[in-house]
Amino acid sequence: MHTRDAPSFPELLRKGLPYPDRKILDLPGFRRAGVLVPVVPAGGGSGLLLTKRTDEVETHKGQISFPGGVADPGDRDIVQTALRESEEELGLDPSGVDVAGTLDDLATPTGFIITPVVGLLGSLPAMTINAAEVAEAFVVPVAFFLDPANGHVERRVFRGENREVWFYGTGERLVWGATAMIIRSLLARLKLV
Repeated sequence: MHTRDAPSFPELLRKGLPYPDRKILDLPGFRRAGVLVPVVPAGGGSGLLLTKRTDEVETHKGQISFPGGVADPGDRDIVQTALRESEEELGLDPSGVDVAGTLDDLATPTGFIITPVVGLLGSLPAMTINAAEVAEAFVVPVAFFLDPANGHVERRVFRGENREVWFYGTGERLVWGATAMIIRSLLARLKLV
């Protein structure tokens, strides 16, 4: 993806985020949540740091996700929510995350409004995984999500709207639902898909 003449993924992020027309949702009965979309160096390019949730967490058991969770009343804003949750789940030091911006809010069938916060990390840090919430953490190269052979889409109805639901098979792991939608939203915002 990156050549001498093409901008790197982090450069694309800095140019494409933040943006003034970001979709902000406010739906009665939905809980606010923030997730960090950690972008890390991977194999000469960039990768996304993902987690697999344990079977003990309250919601989305065993699913692949970005680190994050529900906003606490004491959080200054949704960026702080995403950074706080990432520190709790993976031990990521918030001071080591360069926040590039936020993506469109996303409503889930499980009653959450998720705000994805995109953050750049200069390297893959040593992590202290919270075993009660996270079964594993791993990096998938951005290039994987750009290859049409690695994903497929299905149509589902949510809140009366016909929506695309993306699925990416990464070997033994399946990235789908909100996590895949966040990835598609990021790549679409950067005009890569």
